[in-house]
Amino acid sequence: MTLPAAPMPLVEHEVPPPSPSQVQRLLDAALRVAGGVVSVVGGVLAALLGLGLSTVRAGGHLVGVSVPVTIGAAIALGWFAYATVGRKWAVALPALPWFALMALAAVRTAEGDLLVAGDNWVGLAMITCGAMTFAVMAFRQILGPTQGRHDG
Repeated sequence: MTLPAAPMPLVEHEVPPPSPSQVQRLLDAALRVAGGVVSVVGGVLAALLGLGLSTVRAGGHLVGVSVPVTIGAAIALGWFAYATVGRKWAVALPALPWFALMALAAVRTAEGDLLVAGDNWVGLAMITCGAMTFAVMAFRQILGPTQGRHDG
């Protein structure tokens, strides 16, 4: 019969990591802001690219090339925003301008122009799939574990 042993640490002398300096914190904040700005610009560019590709035709028929492009862009932008900003709400940075441009594209101008018409199945599928992809990205990031900091 053995007696229970006293707990022993696995590492004898664990040294805590040094705290980041003021310059490192400012640089980190600047990189996070830059990542947020790039995410917003990416959301605008993804919306414009999707709208431009929603009217692509092959042999007189609409080709749904903008749907996978929009899904891929939403996944990439959602991941990039979270990775660079480091906050779970960061997926909103590319999603909000994307949604705003989609809403503007569905409204007829004073001249009668309309970017996404009701009879364009590709445009409607692009809006639906893009919105669902951003929603799934946000849902996964909210429920997922928090991102570890890399200060070193």
